[in-house]
Amino acid sequence: MTNTEVYILGQKYTIKGDASEEHIKELSRYIDEKIQEVLSAAPTVSPLKALILTSFSIAEEIYKLRAEQEDIAKGMEEKTAELTSLFF
Repeated sequence: MTNTEVYILGQKYTIKGDASEEHIKELSRYIDEKIQEVLSAAPTVSPLKALILTSFSIAEEIYKLRAEQEDIAKGMEEKTAELTSLFF
C-alpha cells in the first residue's frame, strides 16, 4: 500500500491505496479539474456544494459508461448467437 500526497482545491491530502502513485495523482488531477469546472460555472457555490455537484457529475459519467458497456456486451452476445447459428 502506498501513501501519495495530492492537492485538491489547494488542499494537501495523503491518499493510501494499492494503486500506483502516478495513478493516484492522475485521479486527483481529474477530480481537481472537475471541481474547478463546477466552480467556474457557478463561482458563488461553496466548496462543499461544488464537491457534491462534482460527485454527481462523475457518477453520471460512470452510469453512462456502464450503460454503454452493457449495450456493447448485449450486442456482442447477439452477434455471437447470430454467427453461431450460421455454423449449425
